[in-house]
Amino acid sequence: MVTIKQIAELCGVSRGTVDRVLNGRGKVKPEKAKLVLDMAAKLHYHPNPAGKALAARKKHPTVGVLLLSEGVHFFDDVLSAMHHMADKYDSYGLKVIWRSMRGFNLDKQCAIIDELREQGINALIIDPLNHPRIIQKIDECVADKIFVVTLNNDIEASHRQCYVGPNYPNGGKTAAALLCMIHPQPLHTGVLLGSLQMLGHRQRLDGFLETMQEHPDFHFCGVEECEDDDMIAYEKVRQLLLDHPELNSIFIISAGAYGAARAVLAAGRKDITMIVFDTIPTTIEMMKKGIIQAALYQHPHQQGQRAMQVVFDYLVNGIAPERDKYIMRNEIRILQNVEG
Repeated sequence: MVTIKQIAELCGVSRGTVDRVLNGRGKVKPEKAKLVLDMAAKLHYHPNPAGKALAARKKHPTVGVLLLSEGVHFFDDVLSAMHHMADKYDSYGLKVIWRSMRGFNLDKQCAIIDELREQGINALIIDPLNHPRIIQKIDECVADKIFVVTLNNDIEASHRQCYVGPNYPNGGKTAAALLCMIHPQPLHTGVLLGSLQMLGHRQRLDGFLETMQEHPDFHFCGVEECEDDDMIAYEKVRQLLLDHPELNSIFIISAGAYGAARAVLAAGRKDITMIVFDTIPTTIEMMKKGIIQAALYQHPHQQGQRAMQVVFDYLVNGIAPERDKYIMRNEIRILQNVEG
């Protein structure tokens, strides 16, 4: 029987590329796809899904998913895609243990990782806090041959196998450039983010400030942490407006845009330009009210889908990811293109 490995060797491509072409998953260059399909036809390759599923079930592949998703609507689409993929691979015996957190509690994230390991997971998909204790936990997982994918946020210096998510520095730079284009000078800007414990949030802030240094009349009014909570975001922005009456622009790095927008509305400050992330329903509502001018879209559905695909390929097909990072492009959304 012809195998995927044999086709890959004959075509001079990876097993992952052959698998994606034959199963219609992911993007492959047309010339490579044609080469693989022609070779498969020439060798009379026929997949045996029933046998493959049976072999996979004998391995009892188990995935632990731990996301900071409670109260954060961005993750609704991420989780929807992940559940869809999990249902798709149920026939292969893929079991998923779902865990979630609200906020950025270090002790709780460590405890949940330990709990998932005790339940015998073979892979971990995690939105990690960027802390030495989490690095240690991830490295312990890898040492125990648990395949680790960081999702939506990466972590520094760990041995995780793969990251799936946005380009955070680019997101900050894009937001800064966008703000400069749509707001008249001078700029008095405040920044709101979830937590400085998150690597991505810090990287967006750094990218934003690096780009804004080129602005001839930029005044930084400070950064506040809101724990990705709309009520905290409301209070932080309300106080920011009181402390800085000259404030005329706000950049929201993560969740909390709705609370921030409500604070701007309550203050009657429709002169403020707001740049945020994600086109969740409450953001679109505030776009319609003229409070939020633009959002950067970071493809939540693709993030969830890709993370589960990478794990499935590794656990069931024995195919390691072809790259260290799967980066989602930051795309600008305004009211006119979120309404279709």
